[in-house]
Amino acid sequence: MEYRPSIIQIDNVLVSDEILTEYFACDYEKCKGCCCIIGDSGAPLEEGEDEAIEKNYAHFEALMSEKGRKAVAEKGFFEIDRDGDCVTPLVADSEECAYCYFDGNKNCLCAIEHQWLKGIGNFRKPISCQLYPIRLTHLDSGIIGVNLHRWRICKDAFAKGKAEGIKVYQFLREPIIRYFGEEFYQALCEAEKFSYLCSDK
Repeated sequence: MEYRPSIIQIDNVLVSDEILTEYFACDYEKCKGCCCIIGDSGAPLEEGEDEAIEKNYAHFEALMSEKGRKAVAEKGFFEIDRDGDCVTPLVADSEECAYCYFDGNKNCLCAIEHQWLKGIGNFRKPISCQLYPIRLTHLDSGIIGVNLHRWRICKDAFAKGKAEGIKVYQFLREPIIRYFGEEFYQALCEAEKFSYLCSDK
């Protein structure tokens, strides 16, 4: 029988139980940050994040590739994708995010986050990037849907998480708290502990 995720409600947030039952841990040694250069759209931006990027642009602009800076010059700090969503701009004729930074080993990193980790600037990165493989859906009713996104390029991350016993929500503790708060994260912990919906499949 095909497994269908169940939904857990915490205040105005509907959480797929896969966030609590599935395993995940980024395996950067294998993926090299390819999620930043593969995809048919840029990273989704929450309200106000385009402004935060613009305000911090001078801090990380020099790290970006020439074609990345050109994309921002031509498109601005965001663009609207085919679904009508506000996303980070992509390099022309490419799936690469304009805000990518490549180190000497051609590993792909986020230029925004690279500087933030050095204490430069006050914006880390779009929350959609930090929360991945969680995807957020904002409904007209004010409800937020929290779902697990499965992408073939992250197969090693799912395998690593299972091998190390790290659940999706555990791996994403920091960004979950950043976006939803500590109490929400503790509610997830309780949901996994006490709900039969969250037992291993």
